[in-house]
Amino acid sequence: MEFLSFYHLCYLFLVWAKRASQIFICLYFLERDMLTGFCSCALDLHSISAAVRSKRGWMWNQFFLLEEYTGTDMQYVGKLHSDSDRGDGSVKYVLTGEGAGSLFKIDEKSGDIHATKRLDREEKAYYILHAKAVNRFTNEALEGESEFIIKIHDINDNEPRFTKDPYMARVPEMSDIGTSVIQVTATDADDATYGNSAKVVYSILEGQPYFSVDPETGLIKTALPGMDREVKENYQVVIQAKDMAGQMGGLSGTTTVSITLSDVNDNPPRFTKTLYEFRVPESNEVGSSVGVIRAMDADIGQNAEMDYRIIGSDGPGMFDITTNRSTQDGIIVLRKPLDFERKRQYSLRVQVENSHINPRFYSMGPFRDEATIKIVVEDVDEPPEFERASYVMEVKEDAAKNTVIGSVSASDPDDKNSLVRYSIDRRTDMDRVFNIHAGNGSVFILRELDREENAWHNISVIATEFNNPRQISRVPVYIRVLDVNDNAPTFATNYETFVCENAKANQRIQTISATDPDEPLAGHRFFFGLAQDAAGKANFSVRDNKDNTAGILTRRNSYSSLQKSVYHVPVVISDGEFPMQSSTNTLTIRVCTCDREGNMKLCNAEALTARAGLSTGALVAILLCVIILLMIVVLFAALRRQRKKEPLIISKEDVRDNVVSYNDEGGGEEDTQAFDIGTLRNPEAIEESKQRRDIVPETFYPPVRRPVLPPTRDNNGDVRDFINQRLQDNDSDPTAPPYDSLATYAYEGNGSVAESLSSLESVTTEGDQDYNYLSEWGPRFKKLADMYGGDDSDRDS
Repeated sequence: MEFLSFYHLCYLFLVWAKRASQIFICLYFLERDMLTGFCSCALDLHSISAAVRSKRGWMWNQFFLLEEYTGTDMQYVGKLHSDSDRGDGSVKYVLTGEGAGSLFKIDEKSGDIHATKRLDREEKAYYILHAKAVNRFTNEALEGESEFIIKIHDINDNEPRFTKDPYMARVPEMSDIGTSVIQVTATDADDATYGNSAKVVYSILEGQPYFSVDPETGLIKTALPGMDREVKENYQVVIQAKDMAGQMGGLSGTTTVSITLSDVNDNPPRFTKTLYEFRVPESNEVGSSVGVIRAMDADIGQNAEMDYRIIGSDGPGMFDITTNRSTQDGIIVLRKPLDFERKRQYSLRVQVENSHINPRFYSMGPFRDEATIKIVVEDVDEPPEFERASYVMEVKEDAAKNTVIGSVSASDPDDKNSLVRYSIDRRTDMDRVFNIHAGNGSVFILRELDREENAWHNISVIATEFNNPRQISRVPVYIRVLDVNDNAPTFATNYETFVCENAKANQRIQTISATDPDEPLAGHRFFFGLAQDAAGKANFSVRDNKDNTAGILTRRNSYSSLQKSVYHVPVVISDGEFPMQSSTNTLTIRVCTCDREGNMKLCNAEALTARAGLSTGALVAILLCVIILLMIVVLFAALRRQRKKEPLIISKEDVRDNVVSYNDEGGGEEDTQAFDIGTLRNPEAIEESKQRRDIVPETFYPPVRRPVLPPTRDNNGDVRDFINQRLQDNDSDPTAPPYDSLATYAYEGNGSVAESLSSLESVTTEGDQDYNYLSEWGPRFKKLADMYGGDDSDRDS
């Protein structure tokens, strides 16, 4: 079986025409790209011829097919043929594999293969199929199945596409020619291994003469020297990519490259003026700004950063200059106080220079500039100035009034030299201890001083110009009060001790010490002893320990609390200063019963209090505190109980009728009084002393009993008397309920005209009842019902 295509038929025609010699022939096909495939077939003609002569089953194993076929008929691919086919129709050709039956169809009888659709090589470059020849009737394979390939020949149907659009690039200004900027890349989907369909050539459409592009690599480079960012910063370059190696008829694509020139330090800073002049008052504080200067630089960013410095001045150290990094301004700062009377004008020489210098451009000239600054000092009326920043004065605490302790001095620094007046700021001397002479500044005292009360006085002295009182200045004056021995020593604490009844002579019972508010330079030295008037009859003695302490000693054996329970020992304490000061202090000693070791066992109440460390006043204070606390607790408990207690009647709306109903005729108002609705509402409100309502108190209110005649049918006056009596009894009864209650007075006597007042009987009776006998008592009965909260319907019980 043979695979015969159009190429094969041409080849066989040449072989048969001239077998002895090698023939090279090229056929011009409608599609130029098919020439390569045809020639490749021609190179294998001898091998194919040998195969034909050897009757090999498969003569050819590869077909070629053009992509993007535009014809109206199906595109012919090739032909399958078997040596077993004699043309009688008994051979059947079968095609299987990729696209068989859908993309590729075969004529079962002739073996011709056709493509049913347009094929795109960029989607799939080749198809692998299998062919076999079988007997049409027996379906027996005449030859074994073999594999062959249909390759799709590429045509130039895809234009080059750039990977980005647009491109962004930066290149330093002033770059040399040929400096690389950026590389662009375009890809072509056509077959790069077959023909020139995918061979791309780059060219520049816009951007000359500043930039160029390498036609093979797409690398963009600078093409013009000295491109200045300050002249033009941004460039738009259009690059074209064309396939077919740039030949006519090729497809192309374009992209835009945005190129920005980055700044380099190629411009020096320049002052806007050569001479600057500033006027500043002499009162400006140190550290304040005197003026601002500015230099301009065409560069940007760190290339425009600059530093200022003073390179010459007729007032060394008076001024300094700093750079504001956000604005690149030069700020002139005052470093020393100005004085119009001393110097009225200053001249400075200032230089500015870039902080970051590019050595490449240093040859273009110095990257610095200079300017002159003139500073004029203006006169200001200044306040007086003291000779010192502060004054310290000393005075003894026993100094007399109006004693001068020191002086201050101030003068007007201005040329007019105004007179100065002095005064004391009374906010610093509210007790008016000191005063000052307004003319000469002498400070003197107005009253006696006490070092123990206040050892230092800090005052403020004010100096005011006589001609301009608004010009003032202050100076602190520290006055130290020197100590004078004007205080006598006393006991260091309030000593109280005891002596045992069984004490021995010369036994120490207490050690005492002294204190003195004075502060001698050499320290305190105290002397202790008994008062002279008590030395002869003293029961105790004082021994000076020579260390500012002394011991109290007994002078005899045994003491009796029955004879004398308390001793008062006068102790004289003296200091060693001049003039000597002394005082007499009383030591209280109580007599107590002690054991053999000297521990107190029994003493009077005052002694016990003393030993416990509590005085009588302290005990009284503690007792008062306890009493106050108890009163607060009782008051709190009473208020809490009153807050919890609910009133009998909360509001007018809470008033309820106390209606008592009886199914039998019982005791009447006695039963009514026996039921207290207030007890149910608030059981806690019952007091223990409250008398029972169901028992009339006989002790305080003896019962009033009046003979009552039962009413009869013949005498209606008995009913009137009966009701009057009941009404009077309830009105005068002090034990009657204070709230609304209904008391019924129904009574049926033997001679009742109404016979019955029951509402039930009235309903069942056929005739109307006659209630005329009540017409006279109607208003009064209604008043009685209103008083006790009753209702007309409750007349019968």
